[in-house]
Amino acid sequence: MSNETKSKVVNEVVKANMEYANNFGDKANIPMPPGRKFSILTCMDARLDPAKYAGLAEGDAHVIRNAGGRATDDAIRSLVISYKLLGTREWFVIHHTDCGMLTFTNEIMGDLLSQSLKPATVDENGWHDTGAEDGTNEGRFINWLTISDNEKSVIEDVKRIRENSMVPNDIAIYGYIYDCHTGKLNEISQATEVGRPS
Repeated sequence: MSNETKSKVVNEVVKANMEYANNFGDKANIPMPPGRKFSILTCMDARLDPAKYAGLAEGDAHVIRNAGGRATDDAIRSLVISYKLLGTREWFVIHHTDCGMLTFTNEIMGDLLSQSLKPATVDENGWHDTGAEDGTNEGRFINWLTISDNEKSVIEDVKRIRENSMVPNDIAIYGYIYDCHTGKLNEISQATEVGRPS
């Protein structure tokens, strides 16, 4: 595919990568295990930059991201690999203010997907479907792990990780909420207490 037929985004990404590769230096020598021996589970929200808010350089830590920063089976799978094979000893669960996962429920997502697979819109009256009638009912049978209370969700996720039989008792798990208005990480002490190593 020629550059003329690729999207603007593809061309921007490829150009940025060329510049990055040209200045790659000795990064090929960074070891696979994270140098600072910790992992972060956080949201995929584009406003969050864990490298900046946690002071990370390449090779420092594992960062696992999904919608909401939830402790899904796959996130726990990644954390266990991070510990068992790559030596991390501390884990952070970091949710954030103004998370999109606070704006809908399982029922809303199921309804939207049943109407259309096209993107939905949101306004002061809630979510609305904009596409043609090409939906699926599969979305009604998924737990989308939406959030109704940020602090409660951090505590739930730390607890879910702590109670997993593959997670050793001596791993420290911390719970935080990132404030999108200030850039500050605020500890959820009850979550950190649940995640305390024994």
